[in-house]
Parts: sequence; C-alpha cells; structure tokens
Amino acid sequence: MTNENKDQNQEVVEESSMDLSFFMPGKAEQVEVVEAPISQRFKDAKGKIIPFQFKPITTDRVDELEKFHTKPVIKGNKKVGERVDQARFMAHIAVESTIYPNFKDEKMRKAYKSEDPIEIAKKVLNVVGEYTNWMSKASEVNGFEDSLDDLEEIAKNS
Repeated sequence: MTNENKDQNQEVVEESSMDLSFFMPGKAEQVEVVEAPISQRFKDAKGKIIPFQFKPITTDRVDELEKFHTKPVIKGNKKVGERVDQARFMAHIAVESTIYPNFKDEKMRKAYKSEDPIEIAKKVLNVVGEYTNWMSKASEVNGFEDSLDDLEEIAKNS
C-alpha cells in the first residue's frame, strides 16, 4: 500500500471514528427475540419441539443482579471481602432473559410450589443437559459468548 493510500484510509477511519452520531440514542439496532430448542421433552400437539424465547437484558439490570448476588465473606466476626455467587447470578440472568416460558409467572410459581424462578427453572429443566443448554443460550443471547476476534471478523466482512 502506498503512503497516499495509507493517508486516505487513515482519513476515512478518522472521519468515521470521530462521528458520534452512530452511538446516539435510537441509533443501535433493536434486539430481537431469539428462539431456541432447549429440550426434546416439551412438544406441541403435533409433536414439534417447543422453542424457548430469549431476549438480552440491559447492562444496568446485570449490575443490579450482580449486586443482589454479592455476599459478604466473613472470617470470625470480621468482614474480609465480598463474593459473587456466580451460579445463582448466571441463573438469574437466564431467568431474566427467558421470556417464554416465563419462570416468574404466577401459574408457574403455584404449579411448582415455589416463589424462586431459578428453582422453578431447575424443576422444569430437571435433566442436566437441558439446564446447561438453557444457561448457555441465555449467555449467548446476552453476548457473553462473543469474542473480540469474532466481532473483528464480522466487522471486516460487513
């Protein structure tokens, strides 16, 4: 690449990188509902697997959930730090991301005799692979599975 081409490319990068309008409210693409089969055990009247529906949650909500699942670490009578209960934290993200079935629904709470939507999800998805599939899909929908390398490749090809 010649110096002139490098300078032109740099100018284009600088122009687009300085344009903050791309990041203003309402400019981002809207997130879509993602459907995914989580279990083979839940089928409709025609025998077709019923997909779960997911939608990502906001960063603010994730922060709230992290605070909620952060517990003090006590040694003796003294607080020596804090610890996030990662299993409950990630399960809570999955519950919040799952729009169908709604594990927080009153009918579900009554049917499973529990007020804890995480426990309801564990009872519904009582085969460990199903529960793992559900957690994995919720993580993916929320971008936890995105790697910077993958995003760089997508950016190059768009």
